[in-house]
Amino acid sequence: MLNKNNHWLLAIVTALAVTASMPAFAQTYPSKPIRFIVGFPPGGATEFISRLIGQKLTQSMGQQVIIDNRPGAAGNLGIELAARAAPDGYTLLLVAPNITISPSLYKKLGYDTVKDFAPIARVAAVPMVIVTPGSLPVATLKDFIALAKSKPGGLNYASSGVGTSLHLAAELFKLQAGVNLVHVAYKGSSLAMNDVISGQVHALFIGIPAPAPHIKTGRLRGLAVIAPQRSSTLPDVPTAAEAGMPNLDVTTWYGVFAPAGTPRAIVSKLNHEINQAMQAADVREKLATQSTDAIVGSPEEFGAYV
Repeated sequence: MLNKNNHWLLAIVTALAVTASMPAFAQTYPSKPIRFIVGFPPGGATEFISRLIGQKLTQSMGQQVIIDNRPGAAGNLGIELAARAAPDGYTLLLVAPNITISPSLYKKLGYDTVKDFAPIARVAAVPMVIVTPGSLPVATLKDFIALAKSKPGGLNYASSGVGTSLHLAAELFKLQAGVNLVHVAYKGSSLAMNDVISGQVHALFIGIPAPAPHIKTGRLRGLAVIAPQRSSTLPDVPTAAEAGMPNLDVTTWYGVFAPAGTPRAIVSKLNHEINQAMQAADVREKLATQSTDAIVGSPEEFGAYV
């Protein structure tokens, strides 16, 4: 029978054996800054989440994580760039649902969602809210639907691009409400939101974090949260069910990928570090103020989800 000292000796020897079996580059990783690609412009939920993760990884891994915004084609330009990057752990990609939606919408993509990426972790989920300009003469979702029905094709809505969750959430709303709204696609949600604030566009379906401050000041009007419960960030905004649309429920998720072929040891290390970041009290607190839920899990779980 092993005594206590032998147990400790066995544990040390096992740890040394595991370390020795790891490739040298994994033991020294990271040894230079890491690029974190975001397929949308600054100002939206992807920017907010990527910076939270990047700051934590910079602290825990000892190398700067640089946010690289590459907007265009509903996020696909950034995704394609990441797919072509070297699989060495120095290029990461923050993704939204568009990476799983685009293959159904585009005949030709510069990437394969499953084959070209190594899943690292799903990190967050964000409920959406329907907003209109504060100047639009509607007070409720029912008012907006009535106005849209009185002007078929006369109202429009913005999105962050064709095939994004913002676009498809609005199309789901159109089907369920029986209204005809004209789609205006932008390169990112922050650009779309600015034109809704100015009154150039009549509606936007968007994750809660970005529009919340503008709803509180009255520049935007929150008509409904597209989730089962009200948001603690926007307690006065009813849910879609409370507003008369019980089957409208859309939540945007976010996750981190690396290029396919990234060594397993590096994927495991990044998964551990990112999970630690998402469990940190300050990160959860910041996410909670934006009605965003932190998520932790394994690469395999994220891959199965995708």
